[in-house]
Parts: sequence; structure tokens; C-alpha cells
Amino acid sequence: MSKKVLVLGEVREGSLRNVTFEAIAAAKTVSGGGEVVGVLLTDSVGGNGEEMLKYGADRVVTVEHPHLKQYTSDGFGQAFMAVSEQEKPEAIVFGHTALGKDLSPKIASKMQAGLISDVTAIEGEGDDAVFVRPIYSGKAFEKVKVKDGVLFFTIRPNNIQPLEKDDSRSGDVSSVSVEITNLRTIIKEVVRKSTEGVDLSEAKVVVAGGRGVKSADGFAPLKELADVLGGAVGASRGACDADYCDYSLQIGQTGKVVTPDLYIAAGISGAIQHLAGMSNSKVIVAINKDPEANIFKVADYGIVGDLFEVIPMLTEEFKKLKATV
Repeated sequence: MSKKVLVLGEVREGSLRNVTFEAIAAAKTVSGGGEVVGVLLTDSVGGNGEEMLKYGADRVVTVEHPHLKQYTSDGFGQAFMAVSEQEKPEAIVFGHTALGKDLSPKIASKMQAGLISDVTAIEGEGDDAVFVRPIYSGKAFEKVKVKDGVLFFTIRPNNIQPLEKDDSRSGDVSSVSVEITNLRTIIKEVVRKSTEGVDLSEAKVVVAGGRGVKSADGFAPLKELADVLGGAVGASRGACDADYCDYSLQIGQTGKVVTPDLYIAAGISGAIQHLAGMSNSKVIVAINKDPEANIFKVADYGIVGDLFEVIPMLTEEFKKLKATV
């Protein structure tokens, strides 16, 4: 049976996050040939509606309101529910991001729908779709199939391939007027502590440091390598607790979960809490002076050595490779 699927588009600093395009691809998989409708909740849509169409959405519904400039669960919840009540979807897809993790349970509760969170793969299509998600901190995976009610799931960034962008695609971009009232929270100002550059949760390459970096200055060579590779810098909780970097860089069970194509772990021992946040990376390279470090058990490639010698060598080699391309 074909389904109408709503996909929540996430806007950051005026542009759509890549997980939006991944969610559209996931929606296409489960729609069974039905309609995929993008939803944009923001204070200024700009060209983001057309961008969702180019990545596969059939049409887009927007809600523009001053209270949607910054995310609040009240504001976004009211806006999304208004769109949902108008569209009456059979399925809904969010990104498993900070926003998605906060908003999706609220919406699911209001709709009295089940929620499959943190989906990393979809097996089959349409009504036969089976959703794969990690459990027990990534030590095992479960497969879930929804047989009744609204299908509602969130997808982990960097796991589902977006459809190829087609600039010739077009469709209807319509707006809905929603009265957003009785907000319990209003964002007055946002102070960002995260580093500039590639979004850690969506980065294709992550260079992460642990206690082995020894100081805040020890992250400098890691940042240089990440810049050369077009990636992002991350950290273990140990490095964050030692004040070597901000907690916005923390990867692990109590931090961000990342699944890049390449994960370089420098000076990270490999505590189980950290592995929960990165063990599903496509390729893992570990650099550690201790040959018995636990990180080597999950690494595809291991280098036993001093990160302050190895990282600069890697950086120089990658620079040479880029110069020849």
C-alpha cells in the first residue's frame, strides 16, 4: 500500500542539514510509491523548499513564524502537529539529531503512535520495510517491523544514502499559517561553543583525541589533519573532563554518536562508553602508544606510536596526495 510520508527538514544557519536529504531517501523507500512531503518549520524558508524538491520530495509544506527562528519543543510541536493534522500522513521521518530526539517522542505521544528511533538501515521497501537499529550501546542490533498505525521513525545521520540531486525536479511549495501560543520557553540568544567548520554528527571524516593529547594545545595537530581531510574534530569524555576541549566535541554514550566514512582515534584508550559513539564508523584507524589499548579491538587499522609523531606525518602525506589530485 502506498503511503504519504512527512519528512521534517532541519535548517541550520539558513541551510538544510544533510540528514534532511537522507530522510527524504528513507521516506522514498517506505512510501511504496506514495507521496513524500517535506515540512519546513522556520522563520524564513528561503530556497530550502526548492532544495528539498531537488533531492526527491514531491512537494513541500512550510510554516514561517518568528517563534520558529530557534528550536523549542513547544513551538515546533505546535507547528508540526498543525501540518500533520492537515496532511494526515501514514508515515513520518525525522533525523535522529538533537532536534529530532527531543521532538519525535512529543509528536509520537500526541499522535498515539509508536516510534522507532535511531534507524541505521532499512531492509525491504514499502509495507515490507524492516528497520534496523542498534541496542545495548551498539553491541547488538534489532530489526523492527510496524504492522499497524502511523509509521514514525528517526534515522541516524550518515547511514542512509541520499538520492542524487536533480536540479530539474520541481513541485509545489505551499505555506500553512499556524498560531503558535502559550510558549513555555523563548530563546533570546544562542551562544555557540562548538568549533566552526564541518558538523561533527554529519562529518564524513572525524579525527578524535583522548587523554593522550595531554593538553588543549595537543588538539592543534588533530585540527590540522581534520582540515586537510575536510573533516571534523571530536574527543573522548576523558579529554573533555580534563578541559582539553569543549563538551560539544564529546563522542560516546553520553555525547554524540557518529558514523563517518573514516574515524581516526588518536590517544584514545577505547572505553566502552566511547566505543558506543563511534564503533559503527565505516573505517576506524587507531593511534596509541599502548599496543594493548582496547581501541585496537575495533580498529580496522592500528598504529602503535606517539600521536605527536604519527599525526603530523599523516598530515604531510595527505597534503602531498591532495597536491597531486
